[in-house]
Amino acid sequence: MADDSAEQIDLTLSVAERLADVDRDSWNAVANPQGERYDPFLDWDFLEAVESSGCATPETGWTPRHVLAHDAAGRLVGAAPVYVKMHSRGEFVFDHAWADALHRAGGRYYPKLLCAVPFTPVTGRRLLAGGQHAASIQQALSGAVVEVAKQLRASSAHFNFLDEATWHKLGQSGLLLREDQQFHWMNRGYKTFDDFLGALSSRKRKTLRRERRDAQEGLDIIRVTGADLTEAHWDAFFEFYMDTGGRKWGSPYLNRRFFSVLNQRMADKCLLILAMEDGEPVAGALNMIGSDTLYGRYWGRNQERPFLHFEVCYYQAIDFAIERGLACVEAGAQGDHKLARGYEPRLTRSAHWIAHSGLRSAVAHYLDSERAAVEEGLDELQAYSPFRKGDLAPRAEDQDEEGF
Repeated sequence: MADDSAEQIDLTLSVAERLADVDRDSWNAVANPQGERYDPFLDWDFLEAVESSGCATPETGWTPRHVLAHDAAGRLVGAAPVYVKMHSRGEFVFDHAWADALHRAGGRYYPKLLCAVPFTPVTGRRLLAGGQHAASIQQALSGAVVEVAKQLRASSAHFNFLDEATWHKLGQSGLLLREDQQFHWMNRGYKTFDDFLGALSSRKRKTLRRERRDAQEGLDIIRVTGADLTEAHWDAFFEFYMDTGGRKWGSPYLNRRFFSVLNQRMADKCLLILAMEDGEPVAGALNMIGSDTLYGRYWGRNQERPFLHFEVCYYQAIDFAIERGLACVEAGAQGDHKLARGYEPRLTRSAHWIAHSGLRSAVAHYLDSERAAVEEGLDELQAYSPFRKGDLAPRAEDQDEEGF
C-alpha cells in the first residue's frame, strides 16, 4: 500500500489478544492522529469497553487479535482492530452466501478474520497510522492481517467500512473490492432547521413539518450529553435498545454494562435523545459525537406513535448537527425511507482476501456485477431526492468521505 516514494521504516509486527494489553495513549495516537478527524469508534475507550464489558469476546464469537506495529525504538506506530470471527453477525457487510457456498463445496468458512469496529457500520480508518511513514506502516499492517489469517488457517480476511483511499490501495494489492450504500445528511452551511427545509421542494418541506408536528404532540424531546447523563437515562435507553435489538437481530449485541462503561469514559461523546411523556421516557436514540460528524447508532420505543422514529433519530440529529456546526449525520445502515428526510445516498466500501481459489474466483465475478448495480442504484436514487432542483448534492464519489 505504500507509495513508491515513501521512506521505509523498520517495523516489528505483533498481535495483542486484548486491547487492555495495549497502552491507551499509544493506541489513541495512531487511531486518531493529530490533525485527522476524530472517530469515537476507534478510540481505545470505546473498543476496550466492547471487550471488557463482555460484548466482543471469544464466548460471543469475537476473539480479539489486534495487529500492532512498533518501530525500532519500541514505539507503537501502527495498529489495526482485528477479530477472529466464528460467525458473521454484527458486521453489516453480509457474506452469509459466501459461507454457504464454501460449506456446500466441502470447505469451512469459519473461522475468518475481520478488521473492523464491532457492531458498527461506520466508515473510517482501519489501518491506523500517521506521519511520514503512514503509507509503509499501513502496507505492513494489511499484509500482517492476511498473514495472521493464513497462520490461523482462516478462510478469509475482511476489511469492513473502509475509507476510499485505503479501499483502492487494498484493491491494488489484490484484495477483492465490494461496495454498498448508506444515507447521510450533509450540512451545507445551514444556520437553522428551517434553512435546511428551505433547500427542499415545497411538497417535501410541508411533509417534514407535518411529521415533526405530529411526532412532538404531547411530548417533550430532550437531548442529554456529558455530565448530565445518569444511570437512570441509560436504564431507560437500554430497555428501548433491547426491544429493538430483539426484534431486529434476535439477540442484541451489547449488554447493559457496556453502556455504563461508555458513560464513565466517553459521556462527552454520547448524545441521548429522549422523547418524554409526563416526565417518563417513551423513546430514545443514542448518537456518538465525532469532530465533524454525528453518528446515529441505536433507537427504541415502548409505544407506537406516528413519525416518532423520524423525529427522534433523524430530525433531532439534524437540529443538533446544525447547532454544533457538524458537517454530517450518519444515520446507520439501510433505510431508503431516509432519502425522503433529506439524507443522501453514499457509498460504503469493504475489501476481502479469500484463501480458497474457487470461492475467490466466484466472489470476484459476483462483486464486479454487484458494484455496477450499487453505483447504478445510487444514480437512480438521486431522482427521488427531496431537494429542489439545483440544491441536490454531488454524488458520494465527488466528495471527500471516510465515513450509521
